[in-house]
Amino acid sequence: MKISGFSFTRNADSLYYPVVASIRSILPVCSEFNIAVGRGSEGDHTPELIEGIGDPKIRIIDTDWGAFDPADRHIFSRQTDLALAACTGDWCFYLQADEVIHERYLPVIQKRCEELNDDPEVEGLLFSYKHFWGDFDHFHRSHRWYPEEIRIVRNRRNVGSWVDAQSFRINGRKLRVARVDAEVYHYGWVRPPSVMQNKNRAMESAYHRGSEVDAMFSSRPPAYDYGPLTRLPVFRDTHPAVMRDWIAAMDWKDELDYQGVSKARHPHDWLKYRLLTFLEQRFLGGKQIGGFKNYRLLKR
Repeated sequence: MKISGFSFTRNADSLYYPVVASIRSILPVCSEFNIAVGRGSEGDHTPELIEGIGDPKIRIIDTDWGAFDPADRHIFSRQTDLALAACTGDWCFYLQADEVIHERYLPVIQKRCEELNDDPEVEGLLFSYKHFWGDFDHFHRSHRWYPEEIRIVRNRRNVGSWVDAQSFRINGRKLRVARVDAEVYHYGWVRPPSVMQNKNRAMESAYHRGSEVDAMFSSRPPAYDYGPLTRLPVFRDTHPAVMRDWIAAMDWKDELDYQGVSKARHPHDWLKYRLLTFLEQRFLGGKQIGGFKNYRLLKR
């Protein structure tokens, strides 16, 4: 039984993606790791960072995203599928460049793949999520954030990225999945505030013309306002070991609001989501009310 790792990225260096930690976090259980790396902005050193890991299992697939096409809303999916197509393992383990796996979960993941390898009905594995916000000490427990997602798929024909790299389907059909008792640590919203705003702009640039993006950000401040962190749960566990240096380099705490002063409000702050979150956490053990599920969960 073999597991292939795969991902995609572009401008991970300049936009503060922990891509090296992400790759290193699952390399021990992977026989190979394929990553599609788009040509980045001038001065970005993403390819060199990945090459610097120095592991022969890593294969970089050079890609060019080309000019913006208003008809193309799936650039991230296409990059994901390029890396997936290069996988040769029985299972394909997908992490985005801001997602990291704690080392304590690696034996659990490997064992789960082994025990389900001869069960053809299982087409993927479902992971739970922890979404960090602003710093490495606070995370979201909210109806507004997805609690689970598919991150391992069986290496089968026609499996592909869905909704621009959010998940996976087979010819549009939801995958039949089993849970794995492991968690993805998502650090996509942990960046210096100015870099966070640049990252948001880069994301919008994948879906809108330059003039539209300029208009969108014309009234926004140069630094992203995460809002008060006082409302969020405090993280009291350990982070993955591969994130140690990344976390130690954090130098923007004085730009965050730990006093509840900021007036910034994000969708997860809206009353309806706060109410749903309260009901789910207090009475339903965290189970979402009417939450969308991009999978068919099997009892395994």
